[in-house]
Amino acid sequence: MTETRPDPTGIPEGEHMTPAAFRVAREFLALPPEWLAENLAVTTQTIRHWEQGTRPIPETVRRQLEDLQRLTGEFVGKAVEQLMDIPDPGIVTFRTDAEYHAGHPESAYPASWHRAVCARIAQEVPGLAIAYADAVQSEDVKVEAE
Repeated sequence: MTETRPDPTGIPEGEHMTPAAFRVAREFLALPPEWLAENLAVTTQTIRHWEQGTRPIPETVRRQLEDLQRLTGEFVGKAVEQLMDIPDPGIVTFRTDAEYHAGHPESAYPASWHRAVCARIAQEVPGLAIAYADAVQSEDVKVEAE
């Protein structure tokens, strides 16, 4: 069974998210303010207001951000599980959003998120090789994160 790894930025249920916790969570997930604003159906200015503490962070936004953290943690856990028993494990990542979405059109996340996921996987998989997708010349790479 896949273990879900908790994210250190999680806020206990019922507690308000502070501006600092919001920004730490966004940056931990490597989500640009523009991407997060679009996916939360707000403006980038609203994201800045939340991070600066000039506007309160709605409970629904806290829950959405926690869902993103949970899904990301689950994804990292599954990738780690797949890679742990592979000799010479490797993973590919992408330089730009365009490259990432060309390879993974089903994913709504930005390439920065994918690179952050690869970093988290590398913390748990000894000897993990990470390469840009366009630099990989063979089938040596074992897993492509989402």
